[in-house]
Amino acid sequence: MSKNEKDSKKAQIQKRMLEQQSEARIVRRIVMIITILTLILIVFIGGGGYLYIKSALEPVDADSKQQKKVDIPIGSSVTGISERLEASGVIKNAKVFKYYVKFKNESGFMAGEYELSPSMEISEIVNRLKTGKVLQQSAFNLTIPEGKQLTEIVQIMAKAIDRPEEEVLNEINDKAFIQKLMGRYPNLLTTDILNPNVKYPLEGYLFPATYPFYKTNPTVEEMVVAMLDQTQKVLAVYEEASNEKELTLHQLLTMSSLIEEEATMQADRKGISSVFYNRIEQGMPLQTDPTVLYAQGKHKERVLYEDLEVKSPYNTYKHTGLPPGPIANAGKASIEAALEPSDTNNLYFLATGDGTVLFSKTLEEHNEKKAKYITNKD
Repeated sequence: MSKNEKDSKKAQIQKRMLEQQSEARIVRRIVMIITILTLILIVFIGGGGYLYIKSALEPVDADSKQQKKVDIPIGSSVTGISERLEASGVIKNAKVFKYYVKFKNESGFMAGEYELSPSMEISEIVNRLKTGKVLQQSAFNLTIPEGKQLTEIVQIMAKAIDRPEEEVLNEINDKAFIQKLMGRYPNLLTTDILNPNVKYPLEGYLFPATYPFYKTNPTVEEMVVAMLDQTQKVLAVYEEASNEKELTLHQLLTMSSLIEEEATMQADRKGISSVFYNRIEQGMPLQTDPTVLYAQGKHKERVLYEDLEVKSPYNTYKHTGLPPGPIANAGKASIEAALEPSDTNNLYFLATGDGTVLFSKTLEEHNEKKAKYITNKD
């Protein structure tokens, strides 16, 4: 190859390199321009979104002196409450309020007729709904004590709304009604309550508390929903502990009900809980008298040997493990005892006449205490 040819080829290579460098600069400029425009767009959208949300969380009218009545029905969802507040002119945007509540993990809103102002901050409105500071006084309060069975709760409800007990009980046990509630509380009311051996599907699920009602004649559904709302709220606190103990909510309520029915005012619930778990671990029947009485549908101060022969899946003298479902409602103390039993090797307990509970590791010890504290008094 001659010198001229070499110089010509070299010039061509340099030219192509310059062209490639020029193209690369153009591409970099285009990428840089697109990036800048994208960042500007993101900032514009983000800034606009921030300003929109910020504005939606501010009072509707900070200078307003007006008071508006807002009725929150029993069982209202956060979405329903948000929409009512917006419709009443108390908040600017229902969706923003709903996401604010979820972001702050707020819950426990109470039903009632509230008096709220467009000048109120979102946090103030949330606090008012949680504390239940309502405009009107409740028409009546429904008090459900701890340890009550469904039939006893029905008696309290029926008396409050002046309806026959049998009618209220039939409505609460109605299959369509139960299915409707299961759809509303899918995590609380599972298929466990439909077990054919379960006596009453909602047994143990109606939490013991005092419930205010703002009309003189609420429906059975409204009353039940109020109680299920409270149960769901309470159990949410114990969900993690229940999972760690590998208990379903149904099992937790069942164990809690046994503890509740065996406990007295001075009873060591966690000690009783320990005995039950130790017996289950060793494959021993729980042999707890309240399950026998529940199977019979009776209330007696003393269980006789003949009672122990009742044929029922609830008879824990005949069947090992937990009964098919709760035998009563349980308070927080019994729920906590079911989740945190004492660390013992006890397999027996005995309640004395004064409410003291005596624990034993062996049947021999148990019988000695029974002869000393129970038999001698007969």
